[in-house]
Amino acid sequence: MTLRLFLVAGEPSGDRLGAALMAGIKALTLGPVEFHGIGGPMMQAEGLTTLFPMQELSVMGLTEILANYRRLSRRVADTAEAVLAMAPDALITIDIPEFSLRVAARVKARAPGLRTIHYVAPTVWAWRPGRALKMAKSIDHVLALLPFEPPYMEAAGMSCDFVGHPVVTEPQATEAEVAAFRATHAPDGGPLILALPGSRRAEIERLMPVFGAALHQVMSHHPDARIILPAAPAVAAQVAARVADWPGRAVVLDPRGVPPEEFAAQKRAAFGAANVALAASGTVSLELAATDTPMVIAYTMSWLSRKLIGALLRVDTVTLVNLVTDSRTIPEFLGENCRPAPIAAALSRLMDDERARLDQLDAMALAMRRLGRGGEAPWLRAARSVLGHIAPD
Repeated sequence: MTLRLFLVAGEPSGDRLGAALMAGIKALTLGPVEFHGIGGPMMQAEGLTTLFPMQELSVMGLTEILANYRRLSRRVADTAEAVLAMAPDALITIDIPEFSLRVAARVKARAPGLRTIHYVAPTVWAWRPGRALKMAKSIDHVLALLPFEPPYMEAAGMSCDFVGHPVVTEPQATEAEVAAFRATHAPDGGPLILALPGSRRAEIERLMPVFGAALHQVMSHHPDARIILPAAPAVAAQVAARVADWPGRAVVLDPRGVPPEEFAAQKRAAFGAANVALAASGTVSLELAATDTPMVIAYTMSWLSRKLIGALLRVDTVTLVNLVTDSRTIPEFLGENCRPAPIAAALSRLMDDERARLDQLDAMALAMRRLGRGGEAPWLRAARSVLGHIAPD
């Protein structure tokens, strides 16, 4: 009998999670599996037939969602109808709660017996805890990436498994690849600074001027440093235009026209070779932790988003390394504090103070252990959890 699943992802990170989950399900399932839904190139490579291009769902922030509300609402309705028409064994939504949970709610209202699974627990521990109770009306089971999340989901009435974070098994650059990257981009032995201002257009517009100004100050004290900026495909042209006035002959790693595997290898080498990183808030902090790259986190949104989210925030840090380790080792500059001078000072301290670097390395190693490094691969744990929920023993 064929197992039929409908998956919904809307961002590159969700595409990676979905593709790995699909691979795990195929590895653990004896019979054939059909995958339908919404996904990017990685999920499609695993066999997903996508309803429409995943990029249509890549929006971030309250004002950005409001600006695209009508189009997204149409896509919610289209997607829910496709799920109902297919009547799959399960609907698996992956992150993007603003979209995916609306789809699940429509589906559950008309097909209450259809199993619904959500991959990546919403951050109810950070803000808007009431979301878990609302989510429980349409989601049966949750796959959590962070070890402290299951109790929040279970208290709201959903089953939840901690499956581990995929960052712990992602491939890393070899010593030879790192040495080759440094020989190309820092032949004189100067420090490499990795700049990661995000993968969405709104993030690039808001963060690149701040990052550039901060790096101007850092470069005044470290003129031999080199800035490396790996660009996400959707914003590569925007990044290339914005970086023109940055200091130190900043190098943009541009994915356009480069085979995806080759660009991924370049990015891994850049992460491995960097001495420090300045990054937008998000899962990239865990990617940096996996490569032992000391970091400073900075992020801001529109004025309205800052005010609304700031009023609801329940934690004093949003950096995942800090949260997983219950420490505040990674400096972060958010909202009104996202300013060049303090960011530059924190970066310079990491470059000059060995104790600050060692403290971060200790915290990053602990974070990786708590997220599952050394155990069964998260994609296999996630697949087992899904299959166990669909067909419990």
